[in-house]
Amino acid sequence: MIKDSQNAADSAAQKGVLLPVKAVMIDLDGTLLDTAGDLAAAANSMLRELGREELPVETIRSYIGKGIQKLVKRSLTGSLDDEPDTTLFAKAMPIYEREYANTLCVNTFPYPGVIDGLNALQRQGFRLACITNKAEAFTQPLLRGTGLLDYFEIVLSGDSLPRRKPDPLPLLHACKHFGILPNEMLLIGDSLNDTEAARAAGCYVFCVPYGYNEGRDVRELDCDAIVASIDEASRLVCKSP
Repeated sequence: MIKDSQNAADSAAQKGVLLPVKAVMIDLDGTLLDTAGDLAAAANSMLRELGREELPVETIRSYIGKGIQKLVKRSLTGSLDDEPDTTLFAKAMPIYEREYANTLCVNTFPYPGVIDGLNALQRQGFRLACITNKAEAFTQPLLRGTGLLDYFEIVLSGDSLPRRKPDPLPLLHACKHFGILPNEMLLIGDSLNDTEAARAAGCYVFCVPYGYNEGRDVRELDCDAIVASIDEASRLVCKSP
């Protein structure tokens, strides 16, 4: 059930209706960290090297959400779904990976409420996981560089398992790691990938409105609440026995 007002979550908290869960999974890009500036800088460096026209940051922002390979394809084609020439793509990928490694934490920062929210969740005794479609080669350095890595007991990247979000496998893997049932887990994310994965796994899901979601409004998503921040999310959950 979607609550199409950010105030709905606060209303639930005021009424004392807290979601009982044992662990919380959180998405990375667009949920924990604003990575769009550095992702866009790498994409435009790649395009320049290939002799192609650069793209506005907001355009590249709308391409984020399904991993770096998809971001590169979209940057090359200017489309969410078109496929680039295979030779061009094969040339572009290593350029992008090199450039993104160089810009990884230049203009990437936690969103407001992230640090306070993570601290609050830890104080409440929740076990935490980070579940992202970003490649592992970038995920760990990025979390470490922004001071977030130590909050998470488990980090699953887009290439950690055979399938990634929106497939439920990463969520179910985290549940198994924690030794809990899917209905004892909450996922906090920003996109259709997150809500589809959570529903397929049988987990609860909150969405933040400030992320990427390929340029679409999160109020269209099937989530249990829209929360203004991770800090707000921490006030809507309680530790189940």
